[in-house]
Amino acid sequence: MYKNFFKRLFDLVISLICLPIVLLLILIVGPIIYFQDKGNIFYNAERLGKDGQLFKMYKFRSMKLNAPDIRNADGSTYNGEDDPRLTPIGKFIRKASIDEIPQLLNVLLGDMSLVGPRPDLPEHKEQYSGNEIRKLEVRPGITGYNQAYFRNTIPWKERIKNDIYYIDHLTLWMDMKVVLKTVLSIISRESVFIANEEKNGK
Repeated sequence: MYKNFFKRLFDLVISLICLPIVLLLILIVGPIIYFQDKGNIFYNAERLGKDGQLFKMYKFRSMKLNAPDIRNADGSTYNGEDDPRLTPIGKFIRKASIDEIPQLLNVLLGDMSLVGPRPDLPEHKEQYSGNEIRKLEVRPGITGYNQAYFRNTIPWKERIKNDIYYIDHLTLWMDMKVVLKTVLSIISRESVFIANEEKNGK
């Protein structure tokens, strides 16, 4: 029951409470992003949503204009502290996890949830095996079980296993624990970036 009506209600209530923060951040961070290289303040990425439906995910743009795509050995997107593609403000908002805040707009639109599996790239659907497609049973989240407890320290396939564990144990209490742990992880800035050797698949 919680997976449906009550989870959506929880998402909407928290999102509406936090909406003024989103608008304030757009007013503060937006101009800084723009004036560093005169580019769009948002990065709108196509992602896999519930039941495999595609949607546009909003983020503050943290990379330079026309930055090349870099992937890890497992096909997931690279996220490293030494990434030369990051702008100065981009490095800061990544480390503080501020770049994800605009996804509250996705929550309000119904594309995402506050808590859930992080959304994969569209092409990742072809790389699912076994029961991994079960990841798409729920709306993707701004944060999730992986982000709260592991951040960027484990491989993509292991993250999918944790996503399915989350789906099988989904309750309001689970979501509240994930949100609290996420806040603590952001404050401590634990494991925000992957290690350099993971970039090379070592």
